[in-house]
Amino acid sequence: METVQELIPLVREMMAQKPSRKLVKLYVVGGVLALFGVVLSLMETVCSPFTAASRLREEEAARAALQAARERQALQALALQEKDKQRDAILFSRALANRQHAS
Repeated sequence: METVQELIPLVREMMAQKPSRKLVKLYVVGGVLALFGVVLSLMETVCSPFTAASRLREEEAARAALQAARERQALQALALQEKDKQRDAILFSRALANRQHAS
């Protein structure tokens, strides 16, 4: 069925053949399911730009969180290196102080 205009002659032809009640029920159920499919696809088409925008925002938020976590890890590593340097400097100065007294 390419157009709705073809649907009316089809229904008239079917009714002229006097189908049984079960067949009419089957046609009605099929038509209702097809109508639901059309409505759902239209809703999906209309709403898809909004869902794409929300996905984009979620991805950007995830990237920002990942970058923030990397920055925190880098800062923690830098702080540990500073502590190690300070500790090494203290140990080295003590070694020099001991060496001066020992000589």
